[in-house]
Amino acid sequence: MTRVPGYSAVVFALVAATSFVRACGPAGPADTSLQDRASALARRILILDSHMDVPYRLTARMADISERTFTTDFDYPRAREGGLKAAFLAVYVPQRLEEAGGALEHALRQIALVEGLVKRSPGKFAFARTPDEVRSRLGGSQVLFSLGMENGIPLEHDLRNVRMFFDRGIRYITLVHARDNSLADASFDTTHTWGGLSPFGREVIGEMNRVGMIIDVSHMSDSAFTQTLRLSTAPVVATHSSCRAFTPGLERNMSDEMIRELAAHGGVIQINFASSFLVDSIRQQMATVGDSVGQYLREHNLHHLDEKAVEYTRSYRREKGVPYADVRDIAKHIDHVAKLVGVDYVGLGSDFEGLGDDLPTGMKDVTGYPNLIRELLLLGYDEPAIEKICGGNFLRVWEEVLRSARLERSSEE
Repeated sequence: MTRVPGYSAVVFALVAATSFVRACGPAGPADTSLQDRASALARRILILDSHMDVPYRLTARMADISERTFTTDFDYPRAREGGLKAAFLAVYVPQRLEEAGGALEHALRQIALVEGLVKRSPGKFAFARTPDEVRSRLGGSQVLFSLGMENGIPLEHDLRNVRMFFDRGIRYITLVHARDNSLADASFDTTHTWGGLSPFGREVIGEMNRVGMIIDVSHMSDSAFTQTLRLSTAPVVATHSSCRAFTPGLERNMSDEMIRELAAHGGVIQINFASSFLVDSIRQQMATVGDSVGQYLREHNLHHLDEKAVEYTRSYRREKGVPYADVRDIAKHIDHVAKLVGVDYVGLGSDFEGLGDDLPTGMKDVTGYPNLIRELLLLGYDEPAIEKICGGNFLRVWEEVLRSARLERSSEE
């Protein structure tokens, strides 16, 4: 889940040269056959989105996502229409629960919520807890769910809870969120409580490596990111971050040097779809808009997902002339990573259901993946490269995390 301040709601040169593929001549924007090709490709390949805040959305405002809803970013019919095969649903835990208590219980309730979704609609949803399960179930009609946990505070200072959450289906943990916590410093927090990782955070990284849980470096401060790479024996992932080269003032995104380090460690950056993360001028405008909208919502006791809140946000945004990014801006971030380190180190981490009214034109919900594939085709990416971007790269890292854990455990025996 993304929270923008004031808005609630040289080895790689060779790799890049050999894996970044350009076609002879991209088709024109009006070429409908290219859109048809993109749609067919979306239906055929694995599209895996590594971060959606569906549990948060349904906790705040329940909806039947087994049917078409029009009030959410994700539901089953639209996922099928857009070609989405697998999604990591984020078990988001607000930072206030570290001080108030109840973080672990909150996380378990959200896990139970997703379990209930699958139980009620087994023909539409299913769990996939390993890369092999993702691959083996791709031919069916189900949308596959895996679980991540956003914010590590439900561990509650007990390393045994890493294994407990793994057994409950959690396959990655985003160690920190909007503010410094007991594990690490956050990119949006200027306090720098630990100067990176806390002592407990360092222990958690070791335990996650041992059990085979993916470490998510999104939301981390730069120092915490660097320390995590030094400590982790397995590749790590940024499940929903974008490129700081386009947004110089946003530490929440990753710098080119961080992306190089991530790739050198075998990891992958999954591009976030937030307009404010993709285009710097929008980010700057949204800081002011967000403050005003937030005040209005508080005064009228509205949750930012309420229909009246969404309508007000959109009208206010129009009134102030704040644009949205376009789906091609997502493609630009992907293209930037591919040129920088190669096409093997980038993927999709939309942050659907966590962005409020900040999604790009052409990517307003899960029907938009073919539009993104079309933009990648226009940029000259061939189908094998697009398959990597849309899911293959994330699966590769996931497999490596599990392989590394098996080797580590065998060495201990």
